[in-house]
Amino acid sequence: MGTTRGEIVAATLAVLDEHGLDGVTMRAVGARLGVQHNTVRWHASSKGRLLELASDELLAHCLDEPLPEAFPDRLRELSRRCRAALLSHRDAARMVAGVFAAEPRTLRFADSVIATLLAAGHSPRTAAWTHWSIFYLTLGLAQEQQAAQETAPALLPDQVPADTYPALAEVLPYIGPDNFDQRFEFALDLIIAGLPRGEGPAGWRS
Repeated sequence: MGTTRGEIVAATLAVLDEHGLDGVTMRAVGARLGVQHNTVRWHASSKGRLLELASDELLAHCLDEPLPEAFPDRLRELSRRCRAALLSHRDAARMVAGVFAAEPRTLRFADSVIATLLAAGHSPRTAAWTHWSIFYLTLGLAQEQQAAQETAPALLPDQVPADTYPALAEVLPYIGPDNFDQRFEFALDLIIAGLPRGEGPAGWRS
């Protein structure tokens, strides 16, 4: 029985965890499975295609039940699941950022988020742009979090002396590679609170 696409994708994610994004190659995935890289190429014609399939696989369980029915709890839960998926593998957020995975799981996830916003009474434009705003927030913060696991803090106290950068010095405890959960929830709440008040169910509050 030949190697399946599912096995190829699983091997790609395993190589990603072991070697990082730069270590994902057709040959490395083939070696992981004990097959020639041409076997990998049969299912994915290029490394880019391989990464598209792996990126799509990340979202496989984001729509698992149970999901909250009420807005905005449903939107928050979908967003949290997306973030957890991006953090579930080494360099996964960077991988997703580098591809355009118009694949079934990715499309179903986007469709579900947008449907949640439409069902809450928001316009098509608001629904689409809110989805992308949350997704890029999630993607960017996940990339920062994963990079922070391998690098030193981006901003140190001696780089922002109070006499030169007084505002940055004052908020320095809130800048850097920590508090990722709180920062994500804060930004998500800002987006939801900023949704147009002329839209949505009457009397809704964030």
